[in-house]
Amino acid sequence: MSNPYKTRAGGATVTVFVPYDCQNNCPFCINKREYADCSGFSLPAIIESIRTMDGITPYCDFVFTGGEPFADLDALQQMLDVIPTTHKIYINTTFPVQSHTTLDEMLAFTERNKEKITCVNISRHLQKYVEESPDEVIARIACPKRINCVLYKHYPADKLPAYVERFLRYHIPVQFRYDYTETTPENLYEEENDRILQDLKRLFTYKGLDGCRMRNGFHFEYKGLHMTYHKTLPYSTIVETDENGVTYDILYDIIIKQNGEIHSDWTGVKMDVEAYRHVVFEPYDLKVINGTVDF
Repeated sequence: MSNPYKTRAGGATVTVFVPYDCQNNCPFCINKREYADCSGFSLPAIIESIRTMDGITPYCDFVFTGGEPFADLDALQQMLDVIPTTHKIYINTTFPVQSHTTLDEMLAFTERNKEKITCVNISRHLQKYVEESPDEVIARIACPKRINCVLYKHYPADKLPAYVERFLRYHIPVQFRYDYTETTPENLYEEENDRILQDLKRLFTYKGLDGCRMRNGFHFEYKGLHMTYHKTLPYSTIVETDENGVTYDILYDIIIKQNGEIHSDWTGVKMDVEAYRHVVFEPYDLKVINGTVDF
């Protein structure tokens, strides 16, 4: 670390890479290469790091990703069990069809943990890359859920209304995502040449925009269904000098790796945990930029 840390009130979001792989090979997934060699992965080390982050920022959000969190329900339960109720917990998943775990077992897991899990984010794309569990199963997930859809390269824009109708019947909100490996500070808020944004504005009712230094959301409505177009930078540290001349590393995301290491960025930067115990907090800079965002 070259500068003292600063983060938003409550603490940076902590993303946990689960210590087991998925069976998928989605073309836009940059995590897959991290699971090519699973030696050194450690559930106990991850649990200890979760406890460390809870101790420093007892109100931060936790996100579980991978890999596939639902591929090992016992390990996922152990990780959830060490997180107190002061935190929001999100799970990124394909909610996959698996040979070793039934869909009913996964649904029962969400029922047991429905008071603990804030939201399950389910990947469902215009083009199928995995064997998907049926939509009616997704609708039975016991806790709040949202559909995530990466609009990747030459996506078929003409299929977007039918895609939204697919989840409208279950009243499950949809978040479209830009390929964040292509996001830069210059195009994060650029609108005119953003093909995805223009397609969505043409097909759905635009409501408003909120955002911060790191990410944003363009909000839409279709027959009462809330949709978001999400863009985020491919890293999570912003370096800024304040009015007193102090330069800070401003952290938005902290990552717990599969071996339990704690990183301060997606780019492989290890965090100085002791320095983070003295982090400076600032108000979260997420704000409504235009329109009405009242979903």
